[in-house]
Amino acid sequence: MKKTITTIAMTSLLAASAFSFQASATEGLSANVAMTSNYLWRGVSQTGDEAAVSGGIDYEMNSGFYAGTWVSNVSGGTELDLYAGFGADINDSMSYDVGFIYYAYPDIDGDTDFSEIYASFTFTGLTVGVAVLTSAALDDIDAGDSVYVNADYTVTLGNDAEVNFHLGSGSGDASYDAIDFGVSLSKDNFTFGVSKSDIDGTTNGDDVKFYVSYSVDIAL
Repeated sequence: MKKTITTIAMTSLLAASAFSFQASATEGLSANVAMTSNYLWRGVSQTGDEAAVSGGIDYEMNSGFYAGTWVSNVSGGTELDLYAGFGADINDSMSYDVGFIYYAYPDIDGDTDFSEIYASFTFTGLTVGVAVLTSAALDDIDAGDSVYVNADYTVTLGNDAEVNFHLGSGSGDASYDAIDFGVSLSKDNFTFGVSKSDIDGTTNGDDVKFYVSYSVDIAL
């Protein structure tokens, strides 16, 4: 199990970033709860292709500062994320987001915790981002050893439906290069998606994955 979790942590460093926040017009606390048929993070299943239940709490300020925590079940235990950042609109069509996130696995044996700094820029429906490793519990991984870039394009359809297209690429040492891509359709808090990853140096997660999820945001 330790080897499996370590592999998941390593491939996660090279895959897509799911965190992107925008400044909110309303300052305060909010919560979120979600269920998914397969916790796919950055093209790789974190649950061994099993279902996951997750939830989080966020605090946002009118200035654009935010902080929060998020938790989900993963293979062999629990993932706990802690993050903080700043996001703001530049004008009606452009915005940016910068922040720090720490990924912890408190009940999983082995050195699997790591952290990243991230930044993204959004123009209309296109978002481009980068995430850089800042720390890792594994002895042979140093800050800067992993860099991930991604591009996402969202198309708004009728009846409040959206289609998102994703492409990401990560690089580490010579044995770890990754690319992941996918498309998802969202409506009324439901999302159906398909994802594919190609990770050199491992066979973990390189097949096509399908998932369906449901999420709810709660004002506190």
